[in-house]
Amino acid sequence: MKNHRSDIIFFFMMAIGLYVAYRVRNVLMLIYLGILFAVVLAPAIDAVRRLEIGKYRPGRGMAVVILLVGLLTVITLFFVFALPPIFRDLQGLAQNWPAKMASITERVRTVPFLEEIDTSRVQGWVAGLMGGALGVLQGLAGGVFGIFTWIIITAYFILDGERAYHWGLSMFPKEKRERLDRTLIKAEKRMRHWLVGQLALMAILGLYTLIVFGVLQLKYFYALAAFCGLANIVPIIGPVISVTLAAIVALVDAPWKVLGVVGAYLVYQQIETAFLTPKIMKASVDLPPLAVIIALSMGGALAGVIGALVAVPTAALCAVLIDEYLVHKNGAKT
Repeated sequence: MKNHRSDIIFFFMMAIGLYVAYRVRNVLMLIYLGILFAVVLAPAIDAVRRLEIGKYRPGRGMAVVILLVGLLTVITLFFVFALPPIFRDLQGLAQNWPAKMASITERVRTVPFLEEIDTSRVQGWVAGLMGGALGVLQGLAGGVFGIFTWIIITAYFILDGERAYHWGLSMFPKEKRERLDRTLIKAEKRMRHWLVGQLALMAILGLYTLIVFGVLQLKYFYALAAFCGLANIVPIIGPVISVTLAAIVALVDAPWKVLGVVGAYLVYQQIETAFLTPKIMKASVDLPPLAVIIALSMGGALAGVIGALVAVPTAALCAVLIDEYLVHKNGAKT
């Protein structure tokens, strides 16, 4: 009877714990994101600490401040000087939309085989495109608080992560700590390599869009290319957001350029999804291409943008744990 009562209490408490975890899932995701970036940014912090200014060498806390201030300065300058002209043009497009749409329709009808195009469908498609883009931008603006919270959490784990790590290890039996510590160090190395691979994908997309937008003579092509590269930090979803913005700018500039922007994006998306991402991530985190694609799909389905962002490093962590505790059950050192 006593054991039966204990089982009931255990399952009841577990149900409460799962419910609470579900309710605060966004906070838990921010914490996990902070831990992840604290791990992958550790080499950058160590590089800053090795800098010498005369006889002064920054400590860990100052290195974190220097890195964060540098990143925030670059991002702030980009949003202050590069994006406002784009938003002003979008505002002008919204104010003059009826006249602009009539002009676009007349131009489209001059193209062979498009004389009988349904203008209502075109208007609906463009309106949906603009509404989706503005909704995404509003969502990004609304997530500023979450971004700053994530930065603070990341800074905390960089500064005091060692203590938190050992505290977490202390919750396991002594005889299991050494193996777990060795396994997590191995996973840490692979997760750091993920950032290198992701930066490579960002640079490739940024350079590609710079060339394409430059050839199309798109307005603000340099700012749009930079935004495309930065947005690619979030696989799959980031490029969609950036190309939507570029397509709207092309619509303001010259409607025919929209075809060039969308066509170039579709070509790149196929190359990145089928070749670049699997190959680069396999080289960086040692995951099979199929595992990378599945991880990205599952991450995006489960947790949206953040899920897609953390999918590959999380898959690398899971792969190391599976290899250590399921493949090598005897605990042999590898």
